[in-house]
Amino acid sequence: MDGSGQKVATISLNSHPESFQLEEGNSRIFVNLPKEFAVAVVDRAKHMVIAEWGLAWTFANYPMALDEADKRLFVGCRLPARLVVLNTDSGQVVAKLPVVGDTDDVYFDPTRRFVYVIGGDGAVDVFQMSDPNHYEHAGRTNTASGARTGLFVPALERLFVGVPQRGSQAAKVFVYQIMQSPQ
Repeated sequence: MDGSGQKVATISLNSHPESFQLEEGNSRIFVNLPKEFAVAVVDRAKHMVIAEWGLAWTFANYPMALDEADKRLFVGCRLPARLVVLNTDSGQVVAKLPVVGDTDDVYFDPTRRFVYVIGGDGAVDVFQMSDPNHYEHAGRTNTASGARTGLFVPALERLFVGVPQRGSQAAKVFVYQIMQSPQ
């Protein structure tokens, strides 16, 4: 769409898209395609898919986050529960890290170089980037069953996690203050 809300192009995909990540310094859009077990790379200037990247035998890829400066795409997969890190220059898998199950949101914190993975199995996993190819599990914070949707607000240094109403579990939002080192 252009600035006035008019459609300027349609880009066909092979299946239902999930998360999207847009590069600001380039014309690419990264699109999760769970039924294809892949990430589509779309050129928004050319209005076409220019590549599809596999995820090295990980499936059910739904959430993504982008570290444009370090050329890394973080893809949350549910089968098995892994965070797959892709090089955005080549599409090559540079890391596969075990994470909480039923992941539905992933965020990259460029200030602290943390990756936050929110999973419906009741936790947030935090990874520290030592360099673009190496990540260390920095901690896990328990949330609640089914709490897999969140919002990271860097300006507030807060991670918000939505908890659904289930049985006697009341709906609520957990608010986590981000510290220099995860607890």
